[in-house]
Amino acid sequence: MQLYLCEKPSQARDIARELGATRRDSGCQRGAGVTVTWGFGHLLAMAPPEAYGEQLAQWRLDTLPIIPQRWQLQVRSKAESQFRIVKRLLSQADEVVLATDADREGETIAREILDQVGYRGPVRRLWLSALDPVSIRQALAQLLDGARTEPLYWAGLARSRADWLIGMNLTRALTLTAQQGGHPGVLSVGRVQTPTLRLVVERDRAIERFQPHPYYEVHVQCHHAQGSWTAKWQPTGQRDSEGRCIDKASAQAVAARAEGAQAQVMRAQTERHQAAPPLPLDLSSLQQAGDQRWGDSAQEVLDAAQALYERHKAITYPRTDCRYLPVSQHAEAAQVLQALKDADPSIQEQVEGADPQRRSRAWNDKKITAHHAIIPTGATIDRSAMSQRERRLYELIRAHYLAQFYPPCEYDEAVIEVATARDAFIAKGRSIRRPGWRAVLGQQEATEQEQPLPAVEEQDPVRLETAQLKKQQTKPPRPYTPGTLLAAMKRIADVVDDPQLRQKLKETSGIGTEATRAGIIETLQQRGYLIRRKRALHATEAGRALIDAVPEAVSDPATTARWEEALGEIAEGRGDLAAFLEQQAAWVRTLVRQIQEAGAEAIAIDGSAQPTCPSCGRSMRRRTGKHGAFWGCSGYPDCTVTRPDANGKPAEPTPSRAIGQCGCGGTVYAQARAWQCDTCQARVWYQTAGKSLSERQARALLAGQTVHLRGLRSRKSGKRFDAPARVEKGQLRLIFEEGR
Repeated sequence: MQLYLCEKPSQARDIARELGATRRDSGCQRGAGVTVTWGFGHLLAMAPPEAYGEQLAQWRLDTLPIIPQRWQLQVRSKAESQFRIVKRLLSQADEVVLATDADREGETIAREILDQVGYRGPVRRLWLSALDPVSIRQALAQLLDGARTEPLYWAGLARSRADWLIGMNLTRALTLTAQQGGHPGVLSVGRVQTPTLRLVVERDRAIERFQPHPYYEVHVQCHHAQGSWTAKWQPTGQRDSEGRCIDKASAQAVAARAEGAQAQVMRAQTERHQAAPPLPLDLSSLQQAGDQRWGDSAQEVLDAAQALYERHKAITYPRTDCRYLPVSQHAEAAQVLQALKDADPSIQEQVEGADPQRRSRAWNDKKITAHHAIIPTGATIDRSAMSQRERRLYELIRAHYLAQFYPPCEYDEAVIEVATARDAFIAKGRSIRRPGWRAVLGQQEATEQEQPLPAVEEQDPVRLETAQLKKQQTKPPRPYTPGTLLAAMKRIADVVDDPQLRQKLKETSGIGTEATRAGIIETLQQRGYLIRRKRALHATEAGRALIDAVPEAVSDPATTARWEEALGEIAEGRGDLAAFLEQQAAWVRTLVRQIQEAGAEAIAIDGSAQPTCPSCGRSMRRRTGKHGAFWGCSGYPDCTVTRPDANGKPAEPTPSRAIGQCGCGGTVYAQARAWQCDTCQARVWYQTAGKSLSERQARALLAGQTVHLRGLRSRKSGKRFDAPARVEKGQLRLIFEEGR
């Protein structure tokens, strides 16, 4: 039997359909001589410290560092049934085809199962770039030898084990040491998350330290027989490092003498330029565009792109860091363009204006990494089935692909310099002559520098009709948004001071990967280290405290970037897993020893920045629940005090209002998000299964009655249903008939 091992059920169904494995069985689909099975992402997880010794379950400094001699994996609790199915199928397989996502993580998801069950048979690899039927059939016809992609697994092991060593050891070491100094919280450290947090902390502090200073500009309106334009004074005298005038009196004098003055054209120059179309998108550029255009978070863009890939079959593999396309794929252009027109008649004119024979700079085999750029597939798609976010991201990906078959944009770039006896003024302008690819991607709004300029000759007379003095102020750096933080993670060389290291890091992909960066930003927000205000990301007090506490080497982005470079070498077969892990272990031993020797005095945390519980005095922690962010006492479950979240800080609770009596005899109060008894703490949320409950229903439920609720919504299917409900063990429980 040939066994295909997929990453998730939806992927397995698509592949099984093309293999003819349509007979459904428990945890798999079967066909003639072939079976397709799946995981749910990782079926296995890194074992916790206590798996290496019961004494390690307790957090103690004298047990650190924890360096496993033989690494262990455990079956995830929710995946035990599926793991048993996959294990049984592997024991029956004559050959295994790995059909997980074609990247480092996908390789790891599959091969860690093979190692866990001791499979030693032949292995081949299905390398998919898209999940539409044509792409699947092409990949099935070109299965790779498993040895070709095995180095990706070694890199995946190196990544997960290094993350474990750093996260487990340094989180425990810093937390325990900080607790000796009175800090009650957990200081969570991550190989990538901590340097990412440091980027935001340093940007926030740079903004706070920034001292603005004024500078002055003089703008004049120039009149010539061929037309008028605006020019800007070229200052002399007192200027800042950017060449801007900082002497108000000088600028005022220029404005006064320029008003109505006669001037002469000193330079008139026009050059024709061509701009090639922007490259197709990779995940980072798609996420940055989603943030900039619509305010979508990085995770929201990734989830939508994944849906376009898996559910709609509308785009190729999205978790790519490449913006180029293989030359061989250019032959499919006409077919893809026809499919785009069939799916959306509104772009018929754009498609007909495209030349499928044209080959832009995007088609370049030398630039291809594990995956090519994100482009539309040639599959038949239903745009009406897409969500608004999915549709607009798809249209952006489609437009970038269409642009590759349009000619360059041609534009004239003009410069006119005029001068009076004492002062010089310059104007720059741009005018589009042939829009080319801009007919598809649109034209950015013109700036002052892109004003169209008339045709003039040197020595022509010009009259300066009006002069305007403008006072400006230098501006601080902008706070990070999810999109700009992603860009900073990818271009980490920009924040490295060492010139040799900076040049080296320009050749790597920064910190994190295309697939993990969005999740890292989300994790930092969930742990209360970052908060999003409108579209900007800012570090919380807890985030700043963590960066101040950790050794600089741990939070230095350059350290993590070097590790990513080493992981890349392992994935390419040029690096050694054992040597990499030994370096990580040695580094962890050194850091733990330094933390232990330095003691609590070295952990620079301002205890006053940690909010305290008004009931028991212990620290409050920011948490994320299904109803959003809130603050809870770190003494839970002994202390159940909570507070609503207000811009990253605990807010005063909404004044409680008594609504009735609980079945236990206590008083039921209307709290910020629920009705709750002050004695037994039984609670009914204002919203349950997508339905807003009434105060009357809550009062009856908490009094011990069964209430029939109508118009509830299923989380899985989204369908409406009715069900009786009652409060049991302090929580609302829906009652379903036996066997339903």
